[in-house]
Amino acid sequence: MSTPRKLATALLVAGVLTAALAGCASGAPGATGTASTGGETPKLSRTITVFAAASLKSTFTQLASDFEAKHPGTKITLNFAGSSDLVTQITQGAPADVFASADAENMDKLTDAKLTHGAPANFATNVLEIAVPPSNPASISTFADLARPGVKVVVCAPQVPCGTATETVENATGTTLAPVSEESSVTDVLGKVTSGEADAGLVYVTDVKTAGDKVKGIPFAESDQAVNTYPIAAVGTSKNKELAAAFIATVTGSEGKKVLSDAGFGTP
Repeated sequence: MSTPRKLATALLVAGVLTAALAGCASGAPGATGTASTGGETPKLSRTITVFAAASLKSTFTQLASDFEAKHPGTKITLNFAGSSDLVTQITQGAPADVFASADAENMDKLTDAKLTHGAPANFATNVLEIAVPPSNPASISTFADLARPGVKVVVCAPQVPCGTATETVENATGTTLAPVSEESSVTDVLGKVTSGEADAGLVYVTDVKTAGDKVKGIPFAESDQAVNTYPIAAVGTSKNKELAAAFIATVTGSEGKKVLSDAGFGTP
């Protein structure tokens, strides 16, 4: 009868189609991984843009370079600024794949706007330190010295994490500062000190360490009143969430912890 012949033909066609589809899937454009044939690192491709707090410039530059070296074909584009400025840029449509903030408050703004993908992960902490020129012309030795008449002190603007931390210390110690300028990032504050435009500036411990002999750092006990915690998250509009997740894993993993610790950051 013809029925068995038709059935055999149908089974043959189905087998051919299945093999063809399997072959297409294995070589589909945009595949970002390869079969594990010996513990090789999965291949990632394309580019992501990371928006990070200015105080992360040194560490994230190193981590991005190491990441690219370990994953040929990847490119990490970095954009550093004050956390509040970065949030504004992202909410206004700036293309970003990852956001690393110097405080939880600015990350919350992005989360509340439903612009994060997944829960943010805390990866570091930081505290304030006084930065002065190497000669310390105003003879600063304590936080209270910053309030002396005639002392030219520079701080971060209130909406910036380092500015919020400064206000917290002021309130905790009952000290009122009269800054000659309020900057949009810690790097701008540091710039005022290194250029000689200020007698002192309030930045993070990590910024003083990165500056080397360009400034002298003066720790103060009251800094523990304002410990900043740094969160990181993928941006919801990212077109390459797999690569974003891989970079975040590097920051929060053992490699990131070592680089951050070496730079003076604390653990969350």
